[in-house]
Amino acid sequence: MDVLWVITLPLLLIPLLMWTSSTFVFYFKKCFYVAYMMVLALFAIPMCILKSGGRDVENMRIIRALVRHVKYFLGLRFDVSGWEHLQTEGPYVIISNHQSSLDVLGLMEILPDRCTMIAKKELVYAGTVGLVCWLGGIVFINRKKTSDAKSVMADAAKTMLDDQIRLWVFPEGTRNQRGDLLPFKKGAFHLAVQAQENSRPTLLTLKQLPCLSVFTAGDTESHEWHHRNHPRHSVPIIPVVFSSYSNFYLRKEKQFNSGTIRLKILPKIETKGMTSDDVSSLSDKSFNLMRSAYLSVSDSVTQSNGPLRH
Repeated sequence: MDVLWVITLPLLLIPLLMWTSSTFVFYFKKCFYVAYMMVLALFAIPMCILKSGGRDVENMRIIRALVRHVKYFLGLRFDVSGWEHLQTEGPYVIISNHQSSLDVLGLMEILPDRCTMIAKKELVYAGTVGLVCWLGGIVFINRKKTSDAKSVMADAAKTMLDDQIRLWVFPEGTRNQRGDLLPFKKGAFHLAVQAQENSRPTLLTLKQLPCLSVFTAGDTESHEWHHRNHPRHSVPIIPVVFSSYSNFYLRKEKQFNSGTIRLKILPKIETKGMTSDDVSSLSDKSFNLMRSAYLSVSDSVTQSNGPLRH
């Protein structure tokens, strides 16, 4: 009988706490999200190995398929507009705003084929999730060693052209829930512009590279980055905007309700003919377009019913 109570009591308490305590809901959903993603990764690992034999961007198809249903357990819904703008052939750079780890769910909702991400190297040590990220071809950068970072970025740019892959980058450089976009770092824009350079070595400094989500403000030492010769390619930038999470997810206030996330895919921004001199104006143009879209979709998003606030 005592054993039965030990099992039954938590089963009775959890629904009660889910209904009455928003703080409990916050921690329960966060823990569930992390644990469930690790379990899904455990299933994805052998599937990826059987499909591709190891590390391959094609494994992102498996990861995408396994992750897409997670939103339902968290009470989230995605309202996507602009699908047609992802119907672009060849390599391109996707840029998006970055609010929390929940961005992964939106990313997987619209992730195009042959698309992977730039991520900090620490993620590779995140248990089964780290391993499946490696199998999915995610590009890891050690932000503590600039010499390693420039080498990885050079290889990533070459692979983007040679293997016709797409890269997803968060140009704000860090998670941000301040109700507006942070100024963009310029690395993603240098990457897109330099990728089209025609048959001549290109020099890029790591002072320009903190543009990527894995770099910090301290990584501004000047180092040369040599981009190998490639025939001219146009590598456009496709902006993707997530609406504000503040109507359902507030980390400091420990609120995690059900809600709708609007995802707006904007028309591609061409980089053909651009040089490094155009990077600042390209960054500013992208920022202004995304900021306008962010404010618009955040104002129009509607909140679903969630647990009571306390």
